[in-house]
Amino acid sequence: MEMTTALWSFALVVGLLTLTPGLDTALVLRTSALGRRRQAWGVVLGIQTGTLIWGTLTSAGVTALLTASQVGYEVLRWAGAAYLVWMGLGMLRDRGARAAAEEEPEEGGFGDGWRRGTLTNLLNPKVGVFYVAVLPQFIPAGAPHFAAGVALTCVHVVEGLLWSTVLVGFAQVLRGWLRRPAARRLMDRVTGVVVLGFGVKLALGD
Repeated sequence: MEMTTALWSFALVVGLLTLTPGLDTALVLRTSALGRRRQAWGVVLGIQTGTLIWGTLTSAGVTALLTASQVGYEVLRWAGAAYLVWMGLGMLRDRGARAAAEEEPEEGGFGDGWRRGTLTNLLNPKVGVFYVAVLPQFIPAGAPHFAAGVALTCVHVVEGLLWSTVLVGFAQVLRGWLRRPAARRLMDRVTGVVVLGFGVKLALGD
């Protein structure tokens, strides 16, 4: 398999993965729809930072240790589950106070969004397992393993950025509706339940 063919094939696989609604989609939509544009882009770039780290570590052979070590996997899984449950409960607990505010929601910080996106991605061991299982299959025989792996990962990052641009743009359209306290309460409730559900699912190992 030539490198060009590998890039296109991998782009198709991770493109379908990127378009599948999930935790990343929920976080980007919520943060952007509530008017926190800088923070939303922080979340977006944080998620892609995590993706790039997972891909780089996989290309270097480091994440193979994750699948080989049951203890390492379990520690990361429980840390990720605890983080998601904490974040989801926080959204549910604070939704009333945020929704009751009549003023325009604060913009929020880019750094806060980046940390949230990066942690959410890196504390999900299933992302690492996905890269360990899938990425090596698309590296052509004879190609430099590390360079080819990073190049393929960059394809995933670019697709993630493009799709996130669409999500941020769509969420901005909803801002007028989300000025209503009831709408903000609904957004926090839905996102909090989604995040909490992912945390519970991760804890149960599903």
